Amino acid sequence: MGRGFGMVGARIGGGTVIAVRCPFCGSAEVKVVDSRSADEGTAIRRRRECLDCARRFTTFERVEELVLTVVKRSGARVPFERAKVADGIRRAAKNRPIAEDAIADMVRQVELQLRREGPEVPSEAVGRAVLEQLRLVDEVAYVRFASVYKGFAEAGDFEREIGLLQKTTSPKPPRSSG
Repeated sequence: MGRGFGMVGARIGGGTVIAVRCPFCGSAEVKVVDSRSADEGTAIRRRRECLDCARRFTTFERVEELVLTVVKRSGARVPFERAKVADGIRRAAKNRPIAEDAIADMVRQVELQLRREGPEVPSEAVGRAVLEQLRLVDEVAYVRFASVYKGFAEAGDFEREIGLLQKTTSPKPPRSSG
């Protein structure tokens, strides 16, 4: 048997069971000695031992995420890019009190929302999801992003958007004079 690390498959009851080969001797006779969560729960780390050469090694199992595709207005399909969403939020939030952690969280929330919609989403859905996150975090950044996303052409567009924003946010308590 050749040396090398790989997977060996055997069909059992309509499914395929995958066995891991030892990276040292190539044997498929390997047992799991320890399993634990890794990478904040996104992977499983398994410590394995070869039953032939007795050497130990580590493997990781991860769910393979489907590529999230954004369908542009032109019909072009491009992969979703977290960095582009983060850059758009940063531009809208320039000189606003929004921490980088909050931006990263908004990007995660946008991606989660889009993944729930399916493997292909229209570019308009990305913009709406970003607007929704910004509305919750910072109204000024929201209006800035909306002005670009919705293509504001005149001051009345800003007034209209601010009116809509005020209808969807809870009223602020009155200021006490004193």
